[in-house]
Amino acid sequence: MLVARKGTIVWRKAYGARALEPVGEAMTTDTVFDLASLTKVVATATSIMILIERGKVRLSDPLSNYIPEIKGEGRDNITIELLLTHRAGYAPDFDLKQRWSGYDEAMKRLTYEPLRNPPGAKFVYSDIGYIALGEVVHRASGLPLDEFARRNIFEPLGMRNTGFRPNTRLRARTAPTEKRRGQLSYLGDTPANPEPEEDKWLRGEVHDPTSWRMGGVAGHAGLFSNADDLAIYCQMILNGGSYAGARILSPLTVTEMTRPRLVSEGGWTRGLGWDIDTSFSTNRGDFFPRGSFGHTGFTGTSLWIDPASRMFVIFLSNRVHPDGKGDVGPLRGRVASIAAGAVTDVAMVGLAHLELSRYYEQLNADLGRFTASRQQANGFAFIPSGMDHAVLTGIDVLERDGFKQLAGKRVGLITNQTGRDRAGRSTIDVLSKAANVKLVALFSPEHGIRGAADERVSDSKDEATGLPIYSLYGETRRPKPDQLQGLDVLVFDIQDVGTRFYTYISTLGYVMEEAAKAQRPVFVLDRPNPIGGVEVEGPLTDSDRLSFTAYRRIPVRHGLTIGELAQLFNSEGHIGCDLRVIKMEGWARSMWLDETKLMWVNPSPNMRSLNEATLYPGVGLLETTNLSVGRGTDTPFEVVGAPWIDAQQLAAYLNDQRIGGLRFVPVRFTPKSSMFKGEECGGVNIIVTDRSRFRAVFAGLEIAVALRKLYPAQWKIDDYIRLMGNSDTLERLKRGESAADIVRSWSGSLEEFRKARTRILLYQ
Repeated sequence: MLVARKGTIVWRKAYGARALEPVGEAMTTDTVFDLASLTKVVATATSIMILIERGKVRLSDPLSNYIPEIKGEGRDNITIELLLTHRAGYAPDFDLKQRWSGYDEAMKRLTYEPLRNPPGAKFVYSDIGYIALGEVVHRASGLPLDEFARRNIFEPLGMRNTGFRPNTRLRARTAPTEKRRGQLSYLGDTPANPEPEEDKWLRGEVHDPTSWRMGGVAGHAGLFSNADDLAIYCQMILNGGSYAGARILSPLTVTEMTRPRLVSEGGWTRGLGWDIDTSFSTNRGDFFPRGSFGHTGFTGTSLWIDPASRMFVIFLSNRVHPDGKGDVGPLRGRVASIAAGAVTDVAMVGLAHLELSRYYEQLNADLGRFTASRQQANGFAFIPSGMDHAVLTGIDVLERDGFKQLAGKRVGLITNQTGRDRAGRSTIDVLSKAANVKLVALFSPEHGIRGAADERVSDSKDEATGLPIYSLYGETRRPKPDQLQGLDVLVFDIQDVGTRFYTYISTLGYVMEEAAKAQRPVFVLDRPNPIGGVEVEGPLTDSDRLSFTAYRRIPVRHGLTIGELAQLFNSEGHIGCDLRVIKMEGWARSMWLDETKLMWVNPSPNMRSLNEATLYPGVGLLETTNLSVGRGTDTPFEVVGAPWIDAQQLAAYLNDQRIGGLRFVPVRFTPKSSMFKGEECGGVNIIVTDRSRFRAVFAGLEIAVALRKLYPAQWKIDDYIRLMGNSDTLERLKRGESAADIVRSWSGSLEEFRKARTRILLYQ
């Protein structure tokens, strides 16, 4: 047993016997245990999160991206997140009545393993899902799970007693489990012996029968460790991903990994790998609050971590020794209760109550969405107390620093209504009143300086400051040379929405080009990508289709901030601009706008909410065809339809596809403007139920596939290319390929983009 609080071990003691047969041995504090399912979180889930941080894996990725053999019969809808939360649809384990052995044979069985439930429909604790995740680590990193975990977790943390297939030195103080009859050995680093051995006690050889057959290395079981090493791991988690100078995960990754996700209508919650509140949570005891987290192992191991009290409890036993009949479930819970009950810090108790309140608030909201949609319904950020993020944008940083970066400069400002500081003051007002800064001219993008126009915009004058406003969406889309005369610098402060064909980023590119010609520096005041900085999705534009809605060959959803885009444009486009990005503070790639404490300001007349921005990369692609995307309604980009669409038919078809994070409700609506103005349309209302699983471009592509299949004579498919900008994608769609196959066709170009993107990223 080991208990620690606030970075100090307060109890560390061994009890009872390490072995009863064939000879008795006393338990010791340095005993190494077969951790069983603690492998799932300590090795596998942690490795997956490391790969996500490195851009090698995404939570929303289909499993088939990494193991393409796994497809068909619903398997295409299995995602990494569903595997981590035991909702992929797999059975608990392979059929052990069948005779087989070897890792490769396990992979063959994984390929053909049938689903017991549709992905996302039900929580079933599954070893098979974590076997799949272990192989994802292998294929995404190029290293077997045991080697990847050793290099990236155990060695950096100094966990010298932790690993798969322990060596002879560690086996001497490893707790034995059961006796196994006539199985194959994989002891040490030698290959499996094809000859059956005599009955023997398992000591340093994995107890789990499936992991045994796989050679002792699997994503669900096979890891060995002791209490001291696990204490290092638990403290790393409590520290937000680091220990003794070694950083394994970022703080936001730990937050995402441990936040509660609803997995059943009964209110059960899991983290990514972690157990939080399910029937498996008895080792939490009676006093640790919901929202704390941990895991158990079949052999009698467990750990539980409570961020509110900065505390963890490690309980390691070999309860399966000698005959497999031992039961430590009640004991683990009592130990946790005793440890939690020993804490008398009143301030901590108040914090625990606050955490519990937040937990139930989140759970109630998720449960309502879950019930309404009859599927998983969280994905909205749970940020533990003390970890809220007040993000400072570029203009906020500029203000805080006293505008020293612009001191003595004559400034031309490219902005609109989205250029505001945290207090809601426009960047125009802030710079016009800044000491030692002279604001000389304003430039406005599409929709004008106030973001209200839906047509070409003429030059004008700002009523408040009297400054000239030069339109970059009128007779020209670039600053003219004479407009740059008398300026020392250009400052760009506009909120983007994270989608390639939103024209503000093209305006940025044109401004940088003209500034380079005029030898004027460009300051970009950075702002968050409102739909997150992680996802990269969609095809790159064809080289011969670059335009005002496709300034460079980038994906539809680029996952970059406006400042990072500026760096990409400058380097990849060889613009030669004197570019200076005023970075944000407090923003991380995983954050959506509603996690920043920043206000939503409509960036254009028909972009009225974060939900619409979330849908826009997929739905927006459709609006160049003869389809209404809700312009002229109260919910643009949340509905799609046409007079020739049967709403019930389209909704039923799309719901049958089980698109991750979405539900479709049949609707009829009449747009007041734009496409089909005044005509009643049948269509669907698109509801995002879990944005962590939702992939916008894939969803839009699924709608396009449905339109081609259901309404081939009515839907003008050729017009789809105008914003998609990729002729190969259009041809695949016309040939009747599935959305999943089309998405896979982008993988090569997206990988090249990710490499280029890595060089210019400004934030973790």
